[in-house]
Amino acid sequence: LLYCLISLFLSSSLPLLLPPLPIPEQFGRTEVIENTLNPDFVRKFVLDFFFEEKQNLRFDAYNVDTRSSNISKHDFLGQMFCTLGEIIGSTGSRLERTLSGIPGKKCGNIIFTAEELSNCRDIATMQLCANKLDKKDFFGKSDPFLVFYRSNEDGTFTICHKTEVVKNTLNPVWQPFTIPVRALCNGDYDRTVKVDVYDWDRDGSHDFIGEFTTSYREFSRGQSQFNVYEVKKEKITVTLLSFKVESEYTFVDFIRGGTQLNFTVAIDFTASNGNPSQPTSLHYMSPYQMNAYAMALKAVGEIIQDYDSDKMFPAYGFGAKLPPDGKISHVFPLNSNSENPNCVGIEGVLEAYFQSLRTVQLYGPTNFAPVINQVARCAEDVTDGSQYFVLLMITDGVISDMVQTKEAVVNAAALPMSIIIVGVGPAEFDGKCLSGGGWGGGGVTQLLFFSQC
Repeated sequence: LLYCLISLFLSSSLPLLLPPLPIPEQFGRTEVIENTLNPDFVRKFVLDFFFEEKQNLRFDAYNVDTRSSNISKHDFLGQMFCTLGEIIGSTGSRLERTLSGIPGKKCGNIIFTAEELSNCRDIATMQLCANKLDKKDFFGKSDPFLVFYRSNEDGTFTICHKTEVVKNTLNPVWQPFTIPVRALCNGDYDRTVKVDVYDWDRDGSHDFIGEFTTSYREFSRGQSQFNVYEVKKEKITVTLLSFKVESEYTFVDFIRGGTQLNFTVAIDFTASNGNPSQPTSLHYMSPYQMNAYAMALKAVGEIIQDYDSDKMFPAYGFGAKLPPDGKISHVFPLNSNSENPNCVGIEGVLEAYFQSLRTVQLYGPTNFAPVINQVARCAEDVTDGSQYFVLLMITDGVISDMVQTKEAVVNAAALPMSIIIVGVGPAEFDGKCLSGGGWGGGGVTQLLFFSQC
């Protein structure tokens, strides 16, 4: 009699220094399947997925000997550790791993599949018009608008959309509008949708003209005789002119569809970080603990690496003088290999970073644009959606080439590319002006501040 126990680790998603061992919390158990060595469990488990967090999971397998709910009463068959990101990031969101935990014994394999719950992510766009509405204004015609209501399970209605007001007409044509299908009917295509027609009044006491009811399923038929609705009087009608539906794709959709994430690291080697040989330096290589840059890299990188299938990360430094001639570089490979700047995993990036600290001279200025343009050139070559590029930049302070950096970010906004900027240390950081969407490129950047506390 076999079953599987799932535990969630309630540890920080960004562990620093020497965190205490995480305490698992039991999340759920599968059903028991009798007399088999190859169980296929039916029970599903719903977990909230957060891309920005490392969600640790542990799976324990047991053979049931008694009816007791106490797991210590059953035979332990093995366990497996992974993250939710590893499952989702696997090819087809299918992950197979070996069970372990019993010394000297093969415990078999365990297979996971994950899929995003359907939550009706469709977006509907429609346009309506009306004919021969009642004249409600004494000195003119009507100023009509529509109000859409979604029906609730208790029979009440909740407003979900208002059209604009079309002034001084009895035959209005409203602008096309877009609404999430879940807002219109909560995913139930046959749920009643009520539409009220009003004449707008400046004082807010809008005059009711009439109403009609329909459903999402009726709307989805598009322009037809079924979508001409009588309002109050037979001669007054509201007509659906157009209707189309588009799906809103998520991060998981792209990963499941085969999009590969390419993760690149860039580290600030400017002199403002302090002499690496001094304990006050943000680049100080202590034998006892990681410095701020290493901790930030490990914390963010370990989350992102689950979605990069080959775990080969180009890693660069900027703002240093390079041997042997002391030339200043704003894009140099941490592994000293300009032909192949890839490092194997986050541990490989850390190793290359520490090696660079021993060979280069911290200098300046803090120029962001060159490394952004370096990654953008790679992203420019991908036009089929097969790859997406994420640049992680870790820095301590003021950006020296702000004009050029903004230009680089604006250009990157049109590419399959995102930039994560992590600020470390106590210095004033002026990267806030790169986040937010008001200047044309903010949508591609995410700004974080890393604390060692």
